[in-house]
Amino acid sequence: MSPTTLPAGLEHGHVTFLGAGPGDPGLLTLRAVEALATADVLVAEPEVLDVVRTHARQGVTVLDAVTGTGTDTPQLTVVDGTSATAGVPASRDAANIVMEAARGGRRVVRAVTGDPGLDTYAAEEMLACAAAGVPFEVVPGIATAVGVPAYAGVPLRDAQGADVRFVDARTASGRCWTEVGASDGTVVVSTTLDSVGAAASELVAAGRKPDTPLTVTVAGTTTRQRTWSATLGTIAQTLKQAKVLPSPEGGRPVIAVVGERSATAQRDQLSWFESKPLFGWKVLVPRTKEQAASLSDQLRSYGAVPHEVPTIAVEPPRTPQQMERAVKGLVTGRYEWIAFTSVNAVKAVREKFEEYGLDARAFAGIKVAAVGEQTAHALVAFGVKPDLVPSGEQSAAGLLEDWPPYDPVFDPIDRVFLPRADIATETLVAGLIELGWEVDDVTAYRTVRASPPPAETREAIKGGGFDAVLFTSSSTVRNLVGIAGKPHNVTVIACIGPATAKTAEEHGLRVDVMAPEPSVHKLAEALADFGSRRRAAAVEAGGPVTRPSERRPGSRRRRSTTT
Repeated sequence: MSPTTLPAGLEHGHVTFLGAGPGDPGLLTLRAVEALATADVLVAEPEVLDVVRTHARQGVTVLDAVTGTGTDTPQLTVVDGTSATAGVPASRDAANIVMEAARGGRRVVRAVTGDPGLDTYAAEEMLACAAAGVPFEVVPGIATAVGVPAYAGVPLRDAQGADVRFVDARTASGRCWTEVGASDGTVVVSTTLDSVGAAASELVAAGRKPDTPLTVTVAGTTTRQRTWSATLGTIAQTLKQAKVLPSPEGGRPVIAVVGERSATAQRDQLSWFESKPLFGWKVLVPRTKEQAASLSDQLRSYGAVPHEVPTIAVEPPRTPQQMERAVKGLVTGRYEWIAFTSVNAVKAVREKFEEYGLDARAFAGIKVAAVGEQTAHALVAFGVKPDLVPSGEQSAAGLLEDWPPYDPVFDPIDRVFLPRADIATETLVAGLIELGWEVDDVTAYRTVRASPPPAETREAIKGGGFDAVLFTSSSTVRNLVGIAGKPHNVTVIACIGPATAKTAEEHGLRVDVMAPEPSVHKLAEALADFGSRRRAAAVEAGGPVTRPSERRPGSRRRRSTTT
């Protein structure tokens, strides 16, 4: 039995001190995810709350650890499962809060940034648990001082195996600075943005040369990460010239790496994270979260920050009788095939099945077709493996390319059940009839324009807050412009195919990227390729690599030739 699944004590419960890593949700360990899934109470610092709560079970009580005003001692604000403040915020000693939460046999996860072993207060909380007889365990995490340099492309050791020293500038004594100043090893300094210059001065005063290379990374391991390369003697001026300081955000934590391994020339070759093709790009995906899940994951792999905005809403058909008859016919053997042309069609049939107490076994003996990968995945999740998925273009035309003609010798039944949207085209129906099949074209759901997104999102769309927008159909163009307005002229417009591009141009948008084939994944690849070429051009020109949203001329986008 894993330590994270041990039964909690009946009286004192159990506490797991968990390292949530430096910020990237993908850096949580398997043990951490396991512990979160069984937690009754989650106590987390604000910086990692979003990272850990995704893996917590529904209904978990959440305690948000917040720094108290005028003190460095963590305070805790009680929050309910939906993140709304529960009554008056109760600020109390962190160790007492953890132990109180554990009473009554509850499992508590205390999540901290980085690793618990390097957290300033975790050891005190562990000692308090031990003194009170509250059993606890520790799930290590990736330390910020190690994870951030790795994401910044700054190795801490090489074949020569030089010493690596870790310094917290907030608590470092004069003796500590003297020791690291006398060393020629790598020094990893945890500090704040507005204190980097002071830390550099301490190292120079302690004996390090002013021309010693230095890198400073803020928001490490997240898509907001930014790294500056300089020397101990020039870092203050570098941050000033980059207009990073002075800033009201000067108190943000940073990791500074001092030593030859942080040299600019080396980092240019090893900066794997910040050099991703769409790093930091805020990309608008006008689809629902369910539809956009895999597309958003793909965009994240390119370094982008996807933002899903539904442009259509799905509603039941106005007259459900036709759908009800078709589902009953499915069970009684009326059809040889059922063809799904969207994830929404799968969802509509699945909901009707559940209404009648049916499951995937009702598809026994029936051939199932899916128009593409996403629809096929939805069927597999339903428990149905499709017999036919287009080998080429993922569209109605592509499905017809592979669809077999009706053969009375091999096909005992000549009828196809086609559950679709109310606005679906007739391409598939006409093609199936031409192949000799009878088609029951049934309205399984209606599509209507979605409600407008929040005002903040609308302003970002019109004001150039997004770096790119992906249009996956003509309707997404029309509906997004209708509910949120026209994207700003700096926003990169990417379209899934010629028809969608034509609609975008008709709405006064310049199309910058078009997928080589009508696939959402090919569209994301095409946008990543565009980002790579744009980045390479900036580097070759010797200029800074900027995102499209960082250039916002006042003019609105005008219609022009597709590039």
